[in-house]
Formats: sequence, C-alpha cells, structure tokens
Amino acid sequence: MSDAHDDAVLAAWRSNAAPWTRAVRSGGIESRRLITDRAIVEAVLRQRPREVLDLGCGEGWLARALSAHGIDVTGTDAIAELVEAARAAGAGERYLSLSYAQIAQGALDARYDVAVCNFSLIGEHDVEALVGALPALLGEDGRAIVQTLHPLAAGTELPYADGWRAGSWAGCDGDFADPAPWYFRTLGGWFALLERCGLRVVELEEPTHPRTGQPASLILIAQAKRGVS
Repeated sequence: MSDAHDDAVLAAWRSNAAPWTRAVRSGGIESRRLITDRAIVEAVLRQRPREVLDLGCGEGWLARALSAHGIDVTGTDAIAELVEAARAAGAGERYLSLSYAQIAQGALDARYDVAVCNFSLIGEHDVEALVGALPALLGEDGRAIVQTLHPLAAGTELPYADGWRAGSWAGCDGDFADPAPWYFRTLGGWFALLERCGLRVVELEEPTHPRTGQPASLILIAQAKRGVS
C-alpha cells in the first residue's frame, strides 16, 4: 500500500537524481564523508557475505565499494536515473530498476547473505512492505542491515513519536530542488517495524561524529526469526 507521502518521496528523488549523484561522488555530504559511509561498509564486511542486495542503491557507491572486496552485489532502486548512473559507473555489479512495492510482490527470486538499506528507508507503507519481504530474501543465517538517521539527530523541537516530517537538503552541497518528506521512527519504532516484519535485531551500532561526539546514525543488524521464510 502506498500513499501520497510515499509518492512524494519518489517524486522528489526523481527531481533530484542528478544533484544527488554529483554530491555523493564529489564528497559533498560531510556526515557521509566523515562517518556513515565507512560505518556501513564495515558493518556489511563483518558479515563476510558472498552475495549482497543493496536496496535503494542510488547512484551505486555502496555497491561499488562492496564489489571492490570481491562481493557479488545486486543493487536496486526505484529511480531509473539513479540506476542508469550506477550502471554507467559500475564495475561488475548488477543493477535493477525496481520499486519497493515490486520487490514486496516478489520481483526478486533470489536469496542473499546480506540485504542492506543505507539511508534508503524513508517512507511509511512502501518501507513496511519492503521490510516485510526481507526474511524471504535472506539465505540461511542471512542479515538485514539498516543504516538510518539517528533519532536523537532528528531534532528535539517536535514530539518524539513516529510520523511524517518535512524534508531538508541541509548538509548536502548542490542545486537541490524540493526535498522529500520522510517518515521519522523512534528507536522503539524501528524495533517494532522489524519485529512485526519477522526480523530480530542482533546488533545495534551508533556511529558518532568525530568532533561533536553526537550520534550521526543508527545501524540495526537483524536476522529472520526462526520459522519465518
């Protein structure tokens, strides 16, 4: 099930595919350059995977980074322009233009050692449908890894409760247009989402900013609960 907010997320990313690609490839996002890019690569590599599914892969930087370690990577994204950019810069990875709804409906007939969502779980209903499909996409002892904005870094001026919030391109260098809205989840909200989708959190990480000491992101590593296929 999708709604107007989820549709607005996709529309905003279509409009901003080009500046996003430039910002990522130029190192124009400080938090990624200093902290979060390295954190997600290390989290995936610790699992020693042979095959990785990069969900919401964007212009493909993470898929390329993992491929450089000899990992077989499949990247998916709903934004065709980002998939095209990933393919153009790729070095053996596989990229597919698929929405979360399509994946939830069974578009991928494969199992992976790791399914990673790096700052790509932005919406509500589309995200829940995707997360609900993850257990069936994980091989035996497979892991789902989610990196997202840490709830404490989302500001305290609004109530600490799950819900839609206005987006912003703050911290991103480039000629960005209208930002995508995003669905804020508390720490409890993330755990609840994974639990009802058949996943159990086995590790939690909170990468911190080297200067402020504040959490820059939240990384959740989960596995399918026994009996979930």
